[in-house]
Amino acid sequence: MPLSGLTVIEIGQNIAGPFAGTILADLGADVIKIEKPGGDDARFWFVEKDGERHPLAFHILNRNKRSAVVDFKEEAALQRFLALVERADVLLHNLRPGLAETLGIGFEALKARNPRLVYCEVGAFGRTGPLASKPGYEPLAHAYAGIMAMNGPVEGPPMRAGASIVDPGTGMWAAIGILAALRRRERTGEGGRVDVSLFETGLGWVYQPVSDYRFTGREPERQGNGNSMLTPYQVFETATGPMMVAAGNDRLYRRLCQVLGRPEWGTDARFATVRDRLTNRAQLIPLVELAFLTRPRRAWRAALEAAGVPHAPINKVSEAVDDAQTAALGAVLTEPETGYPLLGLPVSLDGERPPVRSAAPALGAHTRDVFEVDGNSTAPV
Repeated sequence: MPLSGLTVIEIGQNIAGPFAGTILADLGADVIKIEKPGGDDARFWFVEKDGERHPLAFHILNRNKRSAVVDFKEEAALQRFLALVERADVLLHNLRPGLAETLGIGFEALKARNPRLVYCEVGAFGRTGPLASKPGYEPLAHAYAGIMAMNGPVEGPPMRAGASIVDPGTGMWAAIGILAALRRRERTGEGGRVDVSLFETGLGWVYQPVSDYRFTGREPERQGNGNSMLTPYQVFETATGPMMVAAGNDRLYRRLCQVLGRPEWGTDARFATVRDRLTNRAQLIPLVELAFLTRPRRAWRAALEAAGVPHAPINKVSEAVDDAQTAALGAVLTEPETGYPLLGLPVSLDGERPPVRSAAPALGAHTRDVFEVDGNSTAPV
């Protein structure tokens, strides 16, 4: 595995921090998950099946890791932890703002013990600024960063994205920053600090509206299922259900017009170019909508496929998971021991997706191994 031999200490709970740890663990790092005596809160997020409760979320976020319990309030436990830090490559945490410093495990304290340590803090609103000390959660980032204002029907209320995108996105940025810092360490011999936050990730997902606003001075408008720069580039209803159509340039637009049986729209002065279509969107889209309502979706999909016009059905999660493309990619893996179906990393190396080598650990299952102490392996040290 590409990260074999790398030791990562993760003091993470819930999603963002553990997601970063999972990326590193899936890629081969030895990720030691340090948990409070009660365990990560995600251990108690359950889904029910056949009358039984399963902590599926915890397994999704913590496969391929080892678990050790540390009570930082105990001086002896803190000292054992600091000794572990001295031989680690990376420390990753998403503790609430200021707590790491209070516990004596802030960046400066750990850098003094291990100058080669890459220290990554996953925060809510960022390391500096008036909100630096505030806690945060996924939906708050959607609201504060502008995602909700950009999402939802044009005339309807703002909406958060249906899937969590900020927490895992922040975990991805954390992993990228850690890997970059490790690469720099190869040249300099020194570690460093990596800071990521939910708010910064949220801003990152609205990169185009941010630049549009700063450049034009105008508030970006919500597009619903459309696009501010391209049209027709949105969801259209057919006689038997909706589908997404993406005529992303003039050539594809003219092909679409042929499929719709209205080739004259391709040369109509109102719609001939991208700029023309945006200027006259209010005239064009109702025409295209009426055309799509005349035939069932299956027929449109066949015609669009033959013409090479990008399109897709609006799949339910079940349809996406059960699709032949998902199966061909081997995207869904099986966790050893539990048999839980877990989505693998969306990356392959030399044609192979990083495997799930071990199930998410029981609380404190590796405490003795990690700290080489006697006694009950689930007891804090």
